[in-house]
Amino acid sequence: MGCTFSGLNALYDAVNGGGDVWINETRFKIVRQLGEGGFAYVFLVKEIRVSSLFSHPNLLPLLDHAIISVKPTQEASWNHEAYLLFPVHLDGTLLDNAKTMKTKKEFFSTSDVLQIFRQICAGLKHMHSFDPPYAHNDIKPGNVLITHRKGQPPLAILMDFGSARPARRQIRSRSEALQLQEWASEHCSAPFRAPELWDCPSHADIDERTDIWSLGCTLYAILYGVSPFEYALGESGGSLQLAIVNVQIKWPAGPKPPYPDALHQFITWMLQPQAAVRPRIDDIIIHVDKLISKFSQ
Repeated sequence: MGCTFSGLNALYDAVNGGGDVWINETRFKIVRQLGEGGFAYVFLVKEIRVSSLFSHPNLLPLLDHAIISVKPTQEASWNHEAYLLFPVHLDGTLLDNAKTMKTKKEFFSTSDVLQIFRQICAGLKHMHSFDPPYAHNDIKPGNVLITHRKGQPPLAILMDFGSARPARRQIRSRSEALQLQEWASEHCSAPFRAPELWDCPSHADIDERTDIWSLGCTLYAILYGVSPFEYALGESGGSLQLAIVNVQIKWPAGPKPPYPDALHQFITWMLQPQAAVRPRIDDIIIHVDKLISKFSQ
């Protein structure tokens, strides 16, 4: 099995020197570096804990992990390095694929769009089904791995649980609202962040439907390569926050033939500014299954 590692500067010498890495009792040969991240150690530990909760074919599994004490030199103090072992998906993320397809002026078929989205929903349902439910909090194309399969729709795997936490939270003061907004600004990617995480009322019940908003943005991005609100970043005087809070969606011309209007209606249904009237993941899955039956024949 191919595998990927994640860690806190843990693999720099091994990758650049062609060395080996030990995860508990197993030795791994470093072939090449696929990428690098900027996790702080505390977030790695949290991701280990949260990732260990989930077991679903559309959620990236944490195969193994180790936290190792290291002392680079005799004079240096002891540090800790975290190694996380994941299966590898060499076709990259939805974001990678969107960039490649854009340069080639290619688009996913309606059928593949729905099949990819259905798999993301299946993984998210697993998280939302916990008691209490967990929210992913950072659903976006960059956190969906894609594996292309001959004669089948692409396999979609939701990853990166560094921002995941129990979804339901009662906000009962301005101070709590501001704390939530500050947390969201650090953990939830801005173009995919729900309105209630931008401008939280002093009395609000936050739940897993913050993820439903991000799902709607992600479905739009599968179609058109970007969030429905990123256009605001390129406009003079434009405001991403205002575009999101006011749900100012712009629909591009898209591929020829265009995607069916039913997909636009589906996205609009998820992008309800009031979380209380936003659908839940079970409603989303029922609807996407109907669309698959309609457009995959």
